[in-house]
Amino acid sequence: MPAKLIKSVGKRKVAIARAVLKPGTGKVRVNSKPLDLWGSKYLVSKIKEPLVIAEDFAKKVDINVVVKSSGVSSQADAIRTAIAKALAEFGGEELKKSFIEYDRTLIVPDMRQNEPWKPGASKPRASAQKSKR
Repeated sequence: MPAKLIKSVGKRKVAIARAVLKPGTGKVRVNSKPLDLWGSKYLVSKIKEPLVIAEDFAKKVDINVVVKSSGVSSQADAIRTAIAKALAEFGGEELKKSFIEYDRTLIVPDMRQNEPWKPGASKPRASAQKSKR
């Protein structure tokens, strides 16, 4: 197998994760840390979903992810999408279909954004209360 790099990008809100997949032994690093040391157990288990689905492919590659901006939950979703996209490109069409069957946001990013605050309002949707009399 030739040394082939696969690069992918995952986004969620403002968070951007860039994953680089290369042949290896199954190590996953996020911002130069091993995945298990990156965040809470819940977020790590969320990130590991594509790795569990593509178990046989995930053991053949090393994945390095760099993630920036936003909060940890959005970063976890961005990392998850970036890893799944890279594995889908490495594993082929059948793996991509299994990702989409499990959860569509593994391949297709969730494009919902924070709503901006409006002038004169206390929150993005709430406005000042009006008196009738």
